[in-house]
Amino acid sequence: MNRIYDVAIIGAGVSGAAIARKLSRYRIQTVLLEKEADVSFGTSKANSGIVHGGFHHNVKYLKTRMEVLGASLFDQLQRELGFPFRRCGIIVAAMHLDEMRVVEHLYRQGVENGAPGIELCSRDRMLLLEPKLSTEVVGGLYAPSGGIIEPYRFVFSLVENAKKNGVTLETCFKAASARRVPASDSGADAQLWEITAADGRTVRARYVVNAAGLQADAVSALFGAEEFSITARKGEYFLLDRLAAGCPSRVVFPVPSSVSKGMLVIPTVEGTTLIGPTADMVPDKGDLATTAENLARITASARMLIPSVSERDVITSFAGLRPVLEEDFYIDMSKKVPCFVQVAGIQSPGLTSSPAIAEYVKDLLLKDGLELSENPEFEPYLAPPVHVRNLPPEERAVLVSQNPAYGNIVCRCEEISEAEIVEAIRHGHTTLDGIKFYTRAQMGRCQGGFCSYKIMKLIMRETGMSAEEITKRGGSSRVLEGEL
Repeated sequence: MNRIYDVAIIGAGVSGAAIARKLSRYRIQTVLLEKEADVSFGTSKANSGIVHGGFHHNVKYLKTRMEVLGASLFDQLQRELGFPFRRCGIIVAAMHLDEMRVVEHLYRQGVENGAPGIELCSRDRMLLLEPKLSTEVVGGLYAPSGGIIEPYRFVFSLVENAKKNGVTLETCFKAASARRVPASDSGADAQLWEITAADGRTVRARYVVNAAGLQADAVSALFGAEEFSITARKGEYFLLDRLAAGCPSRVVFPVPSSVSKGMLVIPTVEGTTLIGPTADMVPDKGDLATTAENLARITASARMLIPSVSERDVITSFAGLRPVLEEDFYIDMSKKVPCFVQVAGIQSPGLTSSPAIAEYVKDLLLKDGLELSENPEFEPYLAPPVHVRNLPPEERAVLVSQNPAYGNIVCRCEEISEAEIVEAIRHGHTTLDGIKFYTRAQMGRCQGGFCSYKIMKLIMRETGMSAEEITKRGGSSRVLEGEL
C-alpha cells in the first residue's frame, strides 16, 4: 500500500467507526484498520444496546459530558443513517425505601448533568410508566431521553457512510509493528507513522488514532506511547424470544451498586428482550463463555424487577467484555510520541458517547495541526435498507414482482429474504456473524438452525468462496469441511 493517509484509525468498533464517519466530512484521507474479519466484531457487538439517560455519573467525568452530548445527537444520526433506534425511556426501580436515597442522588446528578426531562417518581407513577414492574416497587427515577439501539447495525451504518465519503476500510489488519519514517525519500524533517500488519500489509499516515478497545494498551505499547493496562470486565447476557411475556416497554434498571449499573431488563429495538449483564473481572480478554449459574443469577435478578421474566423464553446467550482502564475515559493526544491520539478505556457509556467522542477527537487533531476543511461533496445519508417483514402485503407484492428474491424467505424466524442477505454480502459481509448482524438472519428462536446452510449457499454463489472458506466470524472459525 503506497498511499499516504492523513489519519489511520486502529479499531472499527463504535468509537473508531464514529471517528471515521466524522473525519469523512473533511478533505483528508482516512483509513480504518480492523483486526477482525468485519467491523463491530469486538466489544461493540455485545453490549446492552442502550442510549443512556445522563444520570449515572458525576459531571466531573469526561465520560459524563460525552454521554449527555452524545445522546442528544442520535436523532439526527438516525435520520441520516437509518439504523434501528428508539427513545423508549429508562426507569430505575427502587424495591426498598432505603434505595430511594440512591435514586434521589441519581436524580440530583441527572439534573446537574442536564439530563432532559429527568423525573423523580412515586410508586404509582412507576407502575403507570411500566405496568409489568413488580408491585413491590416503592418509587424510582424516569429518564425519558434514554433509548435502545442495535449497536452492530449502528457501527455498520457509520462505516458504510464513512466509506461512501471516501474512508478506506482494511479488515483482518492486526497491527504488528509501528515506526516513524520520513514523509519522503528526500529525508525531509516531516515524518509519518508506518504501521505493518501481521500479514505484511503496511499503511502510512500522518496521524494515528488508537481506538483499539480491549487491545488499546497493546497498541499504545506498539507505538512507544503511554504505558497503561486494560483489563476486561465480562458481562453475560441472555436473550428472550420476541413473544416473551417479560418484555417491558422501557429499559428497566435496578438501583446501581458502586461497581455496576446492575442487571437490567431491556426491550430491544427489534422486539426481543435482553436480561443482564453480570460484571465480573476476568484475566482472559478472549473469555466469552456463559454459564448456567449466571443464567439463574440473572433471571432471578430480572424477576425482582419484572416478575414475568422466564427462563423458558431464553433463546440464546452471549458475553461482552468491557475495556476497563480507570474510572474515566482516556481521550487525549499522546504526551510521549507525536501525532498519536489515545481513545482508551471506553466502557459504558461508550456507545452513547461515541458521537461526542468523534467530535472530541476531531477537535484534538485540529488543535494539533491537522488541516480540516469541509468537504462540500460530503453525503450524510444512506439509502434505507429494505426489510420485507416490515412491509404491508401490497408493498411486498410489488417488491417481489420486481425482484423475486424478496419472496424467498431464507430465515423464517425473522422473515429475512434472499435479497436482503445478498445485499449484505454485496456490502462486504461474508461471514455468518456479519450477515447475522447486518440482516438479523439467524437471530430468531432457532438461532440459525434452519437457515445457516442456505446462507452459506448464498455466500458461495455471490463470492465464489468454497464451503471450507466460510467462517462464523473470520479467522479459524470455519463452519465445516467438505462440500455442502
